[in-house]
Amino acid sequence: MPCHPFFAGLSRCLLLALLVFCWPVAAQGWAQSGANSSSASLNTSSALLMGAPVQFLPVEEAYRLSVKHDSKGLLLGWLIAPEYYLYQHKLTASATLVSGEVLPLTVDYPPGKAIYDDYYEKELAVYYQSLEVLIDLPAQLKGQRWSLTVGSQGCADAGLCYPPQTQYFVVDGGAGFDQPIDEVGRPPSTVADTGSVTNADGSAPSLPLVLLFALLGGIILNLMPCVFPVLSIKVLSLTSAHLGEHGKHLHGLAYTAGIVLSFVGIAALLLAFREAGEAVGWGFQLQSPVFVSLLAYLMFAAGLSFSGLLVVGASWMNMGQSTTTGTSLRASFMTGVLATVVASPCSAPFMGTALGVALTQTPAISLLVFAELGLGMALPFVLLSWIPGLLEKLPAPGQWMESFRQFLAFPLYASAIWLLWVLGRQTSVDQAALVSIGMLLLALAAWLGSGGVKRWKQALALLLTLVALSIAITPSKAADEQLWQPYTRARLQALRSEGRPVFVNLTAAWCITCLANEKMALSSARFAATLQTNNIAYLKGDWTNRNAEITQLLKEHGRSGVPLYLYFAPGSTSAEILPQLLTEGLVQKVLQHE
Repeated sequence: MPCHPFFAGLSRCLLLALLVFCWPVAAQGWAQSGANSSSASLNTSSALLMGAPVQFLPVEEAYRLSVKHDSKGLLLGWLIAPEYYLYQHKLTASATLVSGEVLPLTVDYPPGKAIYDDYYEKELAVYYQSLEVLIDLPAQLKGQRWSLTVGSQGCADAGLCYPPQTQYFVVDGGAGFDQPIDEVGRPPSTVADTGSVTNADGSAPSLPLVLLFALLGGIILNLMPCVFPVLSIKVLSLTSAHLGEHGKHLHGLAYTAGIVLSFVGIAALLLAFREAGEAVGWGFQLQSPVFVSLLAYLMFAAGLSFSGLLVVGASWMNMGQSTTTGTSLRASFMTGVLATVVASPCSAPFMGTALGVALTQTPAISLLVFAELGLGMALPFVLLSWIPGLLEKLPAPGQWMESFRQFLAFPLYASAIWLLWVLGRQTSVDQAALVSIGMLLLALAAWLGSGGVKRWKQALALLLTLVALSIAITPSKAADEQLWQPYTRARLQALRSEGRPVFVNLTAAWCITCLANEKMALSSARFAATLQTNNIAYLKGDWTNRNAEITQLLKEHGRSGVPLYLYFAPGSTSAEILPQLLTEGLVQKVLQHE
């Protein structure tokens, strides 16, 4: 079987799509995700299509916050720019003592202006021009030095909504009244780091055990629907190449190098961002609509290629084959890089513990754990390429390989649909539609490259199916959202102080494991009845976009990414951590103390 042109002419095709649609959407999404706090994005498709320049204030200029001592507590004052407003329900405050203890603070909200908000799809109270709120401080904070955390979110009348903001202030309880309190760019170092990963006996897991978990987690990543097609087609390509034993060994090493170096590169970025004070964890790149948009294009283009629809001339074909699906060592290396990129939305059992430990250790150990994760992901291909005769045990090359290759396109199309849904959750339906139009241009570019009307019809039919399915899978919010409230640290502390049991679900739209768990274990009538019968509060923390409070909760429980499931029993001092893979029976056992 000739190697299919996975990236044959992809640069030419993507150039057309990216220039017309993808980059404006990506630039918009990047600003909305909070990657650059000095810029923001427009949520209206008309401005993007017309290319009209839109200028929005940086978030720190749109909402100027100052904090002062008051005779009754702390006075928070916002000066809000004209035609901008703040949400009342997004204003939160908490105090963090030097010991690391976090106390929710009661915010005395003044009456706001009621508007119907299109983003939240309900009537909400907002504030224009200026806002002052008084925080009554608990007695234990007076005379102490502590950290104030203030959460807020605002929008512009023109259609822009900034991501939730978190600001930190160091409060000296001994200072005189009416003195301004300085803001700091990240949680003060005086606040103790309570994040830890421990065994049942309270000891830290040994490094060999952590490396074993990383290896196992990497192996399981190969079964994910995004990764499996890439691995399978590479194995089939190697099977039909008739290489000698030495050649197979070299390809195995090149593939491993591509994966391991990619994982180490991601780890280095993650550590650099965390060192700079950014609240990031595993999968942080998927919190950027830029990355999600580009990954959706990549999945769709790969699906077209697997289906035989993305075919161009011989000169481009050679480039495509040598990039990922050919028999050169560079092809094997780039396949490893590609496998790592498409695996980024996935998490697997054992990964949570391994990555949680990794990000609490020295940079050298952190990089070692990520490298072990990459080694685990590369292990199946390494075994096939190094163990004599193992490849020969696979079925002989034939027509079945072509059929199997075309079948593998459908998991990639499904992944593209899912990524469109994620993009819609992160930004808006308009932006998901714009990326879908970009996919139409990509299909058109593939048709122009192949020169076949028949192929164009096939590509268009696939695209229309993709858009229709993406609309069909849009979930209904009403029934599900009645069960839970959005997670905030203040809400969790308030519920626990009432003596109420609390179930916390930290999830993200781009987390496949999270979505599967919610479908299988957290969406049934039995689960809802258990919550109601036992008076259990259900908090859901959505980490689809960056959220410092959720990142902190993950860190406190030794995790660097979602999913994380916690159950706080009444009167308990700590949470019971549920496994990363849930079943309805397991959840019922925990919630009902069976």
